[in-house]
Formats: sequence, C-alpha cells, structure tokens
Amino acid sequence: MKKKRILFTGGGTAGHVIVNLALIPVFQEEGWEIDYIGSKTGIERKLVEQMENVTYYPISTGKLRRYISKENIKDPFKVLKGTMQAWRIIGKRKPSIIFSKGGFVSVPVILAAKLGRVPAIIHESDFTPGLANKLAFPFAKKILATFPETMKFLPEQKSEYVGAVIRDELFQGSREKGLELCGFTSSRPVLLIMGGSGGSEKINNTVRESLDELLPVFQIAHICGNGKIDKALNREGYKQFEYVNETLKDLFAATDFVLSRAGANAIFEFLALQKPMLLIPLSKQASRGDQIINAKSFMEKKYARVMEEEKLTSDNLVQELFRLKEQAPVMIDYMKKYQSKKAKERVIEIIKEIGKK
Repeated sequence: MKKKRILFTGGGTAGHVIVNLALIPVFQEEGWEIDYIGSKTGIERKLVEQMENVTYYPISTGKLRRYISKENIKDPFKVLKGTMQAWRIIGKRKPSIIFSKGGFVSVPVILAAKLGRVPAIIHESDFTPGLANKLAFPFAKKILATFPETMKFLPEQKSEYVGAVIRDELFQGSREKGLELCGFTSSRPVLLIMGGSGGSEKINNTVRESLDELLPVFQIAHICGNGKIDKALNREGYKQFEYVNETLKDLFAATDFVLSRAGANAIFEFLALQKPMLLIPLSKQASRGDQIINAKSFMEKKYARVMEEEKLTSDNLVQELFRLKEQAPVMIDYMKKYQSKKAKERVIEIIKEIGKK
C-alpha cells in the first residue's frame, strides 16, 4: 500500500511555523510521511529539526524586501534557485498535498508545487495577506483565513474562513510547574512578556527600566529573544528566558496577563486561553503594518489593550499594565463569548479532501 505523504513549508518567524507544528503530529499519528521545506538559517529549521520522523530540506530563499537594497538584485535569482530545489524535492518525495504557512521561504515551494502539479493549500494568519502569500495565491489550490474579515482580500472561489489553529498542548499546562519554572509563588499575579520570536530591544529595555514600579504588583516572566538576556539583572520575581518551547504550556498556565507583539498566531492563542493582553504591534517603520491591524481588530472586540510602539516609555508602560489589570475581568468576559470554530479539525479535513484528488 502506497504511503501517504504531506509536505509542509513556512518560515522566517515562529508565527509562520507554529500552525505547522500543531498539524504535523496529527498526520504522524495517522501514518503519513512528513517532509518540510524551509530556509537554511531560519527559526523553522531549529523548531522542525527537533521533531522526530520529519525530514527537513533547506532551500535558497529571497527576502522580498519592501525597501531599496542591493540585495534586491540577487533575490529573484535566489527565488529561482529555491524553486528549482523545491521542484526536485517535490519530484523525489512525491507528496499528495503541500501545506504552507507563508513567509518568504514558501514562495518558491508553492511555485514548484504548481510546476509539479501537486495541490497546495495556504493558511493566511494575518488580517491582511502578506506579500509572500499574495505572490503565491495564484498558484494555490485553496486559501484559508484566520480572521473572517480577511476573506474580502482573497480570491472568493478558492478561499474559506476556518479560524485560528491552536496547539492542543497549550491547554494541558500546569500552573504549578509554570510557577516552579520561574521560581515564582502564588502571592502576586504573573505577567508574561513576549517580544516576538526575535525579541524586541525596545520592549526589553523599557520593561527593565520599569521593574521598580512593576515588581510590587506583578511577577514577570520575560521571553526576551536569543542573546538578549541581561545577565547582570537578578531581581526577585523577575525571570528571563531567551526562548521557551517545551515548557511554554506550563508558562501559559501560570500566566495571568500578557504583554506581547501582535502576531496573529500568538494573539489567538492568548484569546483561546483567555489571557488579558496589552499589545504593542510592530510599527510601520519595521513592518508592513499587519500587526497594527491585528491589534486594532482585537482592541475593537475588547480582547486587548493596545499601545503604539512610538508611545512606549517606562511611565506609559506602567500605566497601561495597571489599566490592563483593572480591566482584565471585563476582557475575560468578552473572551468567553468568543466562539472558536473547530479550525484545526476543518483544516485537517480540507488537507485530506484535496490530497485525495
């Protein structure tokens, strides 16, 4: 009997990988062979290569920059090279379906899928589609949306709103283990701070400047990014991490409030777990503005408070976090009304339906 094969792609940031990590175990349990195409140095390689029985294939990728750079001249050639590499991998592995979470590494894979006549599904996390996914949409068989409002930006005939795919293990954490991980007690609420998969220098610095005001009220678990721990800073009730993976579920279970960027996957996880959040989206100077739109949507639904990065000072941060604590009960009431569709089950169903054709 011929083995079923699925190929995943997506990378650049953790947000372009997390949904894949939620889906891969399901297909493994059902006996599918799993391959993953990612970049040579992106975070996806580190995350995926930790998984058993997943074959990782690195390819050449372009950056798809929105600004002027001499590297832009090289990028089309990198994408072309990556497309040929992906085409050879697809021809060798012969997957029945390809699932993409976007990011610049996914563009050559989706192009190669079209060349190899393998159906591809794209899952768009953000409120408005990113550039990489926009380029790939014409070559995809199906496009899935996380926000219902995103449907107006997508080709109607092949798009479907499915909602956010949440990792099951996030609901299985232990508050006691999370507190123990940080060396915290039950005496004060826990504030979790996340600056995105790469960390945020500005958020990190402002939080550290504010510890004298914050620590009497909160215990703070601070995920600061690779190489961004301040080793000279050792305060009771303040625990720093570069990155958290295996124990993230326990850390979430111990968390009462969240300060975070506004990547779609992360904020939908906080929503599903009913964690009141203060969002500081990436500014338009550092991004295409997708996080600003994500954050605005959550603020309008009363799931979050939002602060612009340009207004991020120690005084403003402390005031906003104190307001977050005051408004948390109301936020949680609104979060409880959020009817999460069974997104994961629907995505799996769609993958299997298209993979059979």
